[in-house]
Amino acid sequence: MSSTLSLLRARRFGPLFVTQFLGAFNDNLFKNALVVLLTYQTAQWTSLSPGLLANLAAGLFILPFFLFSASAGQLADKYDKALLARWTKLLEILIVLLIGAGFWLHSLAVLLAGLFLLGLQSTLFGPVKYAILPQHLGETELVGGNALIEAGTFVAILVGTLSGALLAGIEGGAPWITAGCLLVAVAGYLGSLRIPVAAPPEPGLRLNPNPFGETRRSIGFAREDRSVFLAILGISWFWLYGALLLAQFPAYTKDVLGAGEGGVTLLLTVFTLGIGGGSLLCKRLSGQQVEIGLVPLGALGLSLFGLDLAFASPVAAAGGPLGLAALLAAPGTLHVLADLFALGLFGGLFIVPLYTLMQLRSAPAQRARIVAANNILNALFMVLGALAAALLLAAGLSIPALFGVAALANALVMLYIFRLQPDFLHRCAIWLSSLGGLLKRDAPAADEAEKRP
Repeated sequence: MSSTLSLLRARRFGPLFVTQFLGAFNDNLFKNALVVLLTYQTAQWTSLSPGLLANLAAGLFILPFFLFSASAGQLADKYDKALLARWTKLLEILIVLLIGAGFWLHSLAVLLAGLFLLGLQSTLFGPVKYAILPQHLGETELVGGNALIEAGTFVAILVGTLSGALLAGIEGGAPWITAGCLLVAVAGYLGSLRIPVAAPPEPGLRLNPNPFGETRRSIGFAREDRSVFLAILGISWFWLYGALLLAQFPAYTKDVLGAGEGGVTLLLTVFTLGIGGGSLLCKRLSGQQVEIGLVPLGALGLSLFGLDLAFASPVAAAGGPLGLAALLAAPGTLHVLADLFALGLFGGLFIVPLYTLMQLRSAPAQRARIVAANNILNALFMVLGALAAALLLAAGLSIPALFGVAALANALVMLYIFRLQPDFLHRCAIWLSSLGGLLKRDAPAADEAEKRP
């Protein structure tokens, strides 16, 4: 654990981590602040319904991942990734200034344009952050680096979401939102200045201006190695599963647990702590190599605890909104929280080896474009998951039942992937047998130590 955390002090990783963390924080700060403002002050901005506006905001943020990921991958393979990171952070500062102008002009169109551009900025940075890791970290450090990136991303999402809601709740909070976003953007740019040079693997690459044609080409690169493409499918499925769960938290807290906004924060916090703990535990269990045998273990936990969450959920909500103390004292709440923590924990065990496998098995000259293909499929899966959830809920399925359906679907998808790539299950069996052997060797030593005076 100490060796993994020591990467945060290394210049070849620490500045990238700071830049990524602050970027994810800022995206979620503004996105949630805007959603809260439009939810509670709708009449001041537009005649559209708050629900429609929330979905519109989510769609505008994710749209650039479909349109521009392939172009971002080309840029990251052609140019120095450290330089690209600085350009994207400068772009973020300009976008925040545009957002400030939107608040000053009281223009919803400008604010939504700013949200779209923040999505574009994240799209441009995406291939950089994952493709640069194998250039700056040794193969034995990649699992630890990815673990820290994943843990940091989820913590940034949580803290950014809470900060956005807090700033939006201040009377006349628009200047505070702008100032907060600008401060974080400038800090992110300063962090990016310390990212070491990452020489481009293909400086002679001719850029294809057609994003749709390049999207097909990037996915084609990913499909050249079966293990890489299956890893991308696994990563994309995880984001579908995780996004589906997170999207239900507000309604689940209100309608099933019978709690207020503090309950939503509690659920998000517990799930985030689970993801962070699972990501770091993955490094501990992997040792000095990528251990794909942990992927089936993570998949099993995601299904088992997803099903348990469905059955552990209360049948009916309490009479009125429960405070945090009353929620924690309510029957079944601790069981639900334990399931959410376990889902996050096994999610970390599942996702970190897949990201590392994608990086290690990708051709260096095409790695950023393969990461771009991963980002495109991640976005596609999340949209499909949201549509499927909306249809099932509209058909009368309860939220706990939706969790159960998602857990069963997770089991089926994982069985399909493991059938196509048996190495996952083979490595899992080897890892479990080696773990069992280690425990057997340690047991006699412990018994002998107890017998000593």
